[in-house]
Amino acid sequence: MEIISQLLPFVFLIAIMYFVIIRPQQKEAKSKKEMIEALKKGDKVVTNGGFIVIVYKVEENFLSVKMNEDVVVKITKESIARKYEDEA
Repeated sequence: MEIISQLLPFVFLIAIMYFVIIRPQQKEAKSKKEMIEALKKGDKVVTNGGFIVIVYKVEENFLSVKMNEDVVVKITKESIARKYEDEA
């Protein structure tokens, strides 16, 4: 009986860590993955480097993006931070 009463605080601490740290990170990773999979030509996105670019072509592991009218570059899907929403 003493062993259970000694282990109970550790079990409680692990449960708190799961609900406060691990579970929210898993939800955020899942929503980011869904957002990246839903990207299509013409979407505006923000890269991890801070560039606001337009998706030009979607490939399996890469995106071709337009930085301006003349420059099209290829980036990995993991380098997308978020979709850009115009605030105007």
